Amino acid sequence: MSSSTTTQTPDPSTFARVALVLEDGSVFEGRSFGAPVPKEGMVVGEVVFQTGMVGYAEALTDPSYRGQILSMTYPMVGNYGVPAYEETVDGLPRKTFESSNIHAMALLCQDYSAAYSHWDASRSLGAWLAEQGVPGLCDIDTRRLAKLLRDHGSMLGKIELL
Repeated sequence: MSSSTTTQTPDPSTFARVALVLEDGSVFEGRSFGAPVPKEGMVVGEVVFQTGMVGYAEALTDPSYRGQILSMTYPMVGNYGVPAYEETVDGLPRKTFESSNIHAMALLCQDYSAAYSHWDASRSLGAWLAEQGVPGLCDIDTRRLAKLLRDHGSMLGKIELL
């Protein structure tokens, strides 16, 4: 009788206390995962939200989010992990990805799951973000953030350590 074990890539999450500060003075406190937020300096970009029915791998690799801080409105991200990147025969990325790398400056979410479970996953979302140098923030009230952005339009934001 043999037993099989599943080994998951260690998640490099730091869970340091961080804040998203919008240009109108609104503050959203949370915790970091993925790439660390720089100790000196900060991450700055236009804060946008995504409500479409696509996964985080598709959204993060969408070139239209280049340079933006992307908020996912779905309450949990990370639970299905991230598959390995592979190009198809025609040189395009597989359908899980829109391009070969992450274009967003940072990812915001309500609940982040470092433990993933999907047959095609090769690593956690946090590990992928760290590989690409992109910080993630969890424990953010993304519903309140989306309502604020809908009411006031897009805003610049910065992510900083607390």
